[in-house]
Amino acid sequence: MRSVIFATAVALTLPAIGHAQIFRAVNDLNVVPLSASSFEVIEARGAGPRGMWCAAAEYAEQRLGARDRVYIQGARGPARSVQGRKSVVFTTNAGNLPRGPFQSAFLSTSQTGIGLPVAHAIQFCRDRFDKEDRIWNRN
Repeated sequence: MRSVIFATAVALTLPAIGHAQIFRAVNDLNVVPLSASSFEVIEARGAGPRGMWCAAAEYAEQRLGARDRVYIQGARGPARSVQGRKSVVFTTNAGNLPRGPFQSAFLSTSQTGIGLPVAHAIQFCRDRFDKEDRIWNRN
């Protein structure tokens, strides 16, 4: 009987722990932390590169306090935290990159190492929202 009660208690607390870590970006994409400086943006609702970079920049700024750059650590592929979904892994630490960072003339989520300034990437959130929405009223 004790093992059934314990198993039930653990099962009820695990979803709460997992959901507490998920960050919902202004464009409704979920961001899941992977380490102190790396995180995964889960692809949803047809979000392309602009949506993925928007969510990454918002998370980097609001949760990690990053003001410098955000980089693609892992190109678009199978999600690490959600089975059956696609994601992009971002980092604020260039030391986490498999190769050195670089700039691209094209906005992409398919190459590791691409980096953008957080302030530049946050501008992609404007595509969907105007100045009355919460992204533009942040402190």
